Amino acid sequence: MESRRRARKLVLGLLSDLPRKNCWTIAEWAGDKTPDGMQHLLGRAKWDADQVRDDVRAYVVEHLHDDEAVLVVDETGDVKKGTDTVGAQRQYTGSAGRIETPSSPSIWSTPAAAGTPRRTGNCTFRVPGPDKTEFATKPELAARMVTRFLDAGHRAAWVAGDEVYGGNPRLRAALEERGTGYFLAVACSHEVTTGAGKFRSDTLARKVPKRAWQKLSAGSRARGHRFYDWAVIDLTDPRPGSRQLLIRRNRSTGELAYYRCYSPPPQCR
Repeated sequence: MESRRRARKLVLGLLSDLPRKNCWTIAEWAGDKTPDGMQHLLGRAKWDADQVRDDVRAYVVEHLHDDEAVLVVDETGDVKKGTDTVGAQRQYTGSAGRIETPSSPSIWSTPAAAGTPRRTGNCTFRVPGPDKTEFATKPELAARMVTRFLDAGHRAAWVAGDEVYGGNPRLRAALEERGTGYFLAVACSHEVTTGAGKFRSDTLARKVPKRAWQKLSAGSRARGHRFYDWAVIDLTDPRPGSRQLLIRRNRSTGELAYYRCYSPPPQCR
């Protein structure tokens, strides 16, 4: 029971408005004289982290369920200091704009018609790690989290992510195997196969005729709809499902963005 009470204090501390969250600050916030209890909970107490993760996921799905939810994979980008962060390694971090030690990818569940994300992934906190930890790329971590979510019996029709994830064929294959559609950004140099052969994405964009572009909204904000020009190119693949390269053009600057899209066969949905 003591571990349960301590865990409750820890979670409430993480959810509080403390400007800095560590064992010292959370312990003081909870009324403890020292951080020893919090350190014991995280470092020595006997509890199954995987089971806790699964319980939290089930709770979130039960209370925040939305039939039109879309899973979004993206690293939180919270910069970590020191050398003891579990599962992190120095690399380019977009939120910082430089090489840092970021936290690992997370899964967000976002209603397709809403703009407020709901985080259902992992919360990173400093705890002792295993003696041997194998390196895994961000797409590999994302694939594990998404497939774990789907294999637990939960459903999401679509998964979205940026270029880090869209350029990874293993992640795309893992989603296709489970009949899950995706909308993943790719680089302009990303190669795709069409009926006319294999091309870079930016090469195909230059071949798109003017009549193929359509003006569509990407959603609304306080100032109104965000309109872009869109073009879609069918990709060749013998496997079931429909695959396209979607190109988005900024109507003001002409800047292009590219996305790999997959729609599973109707019976897989």
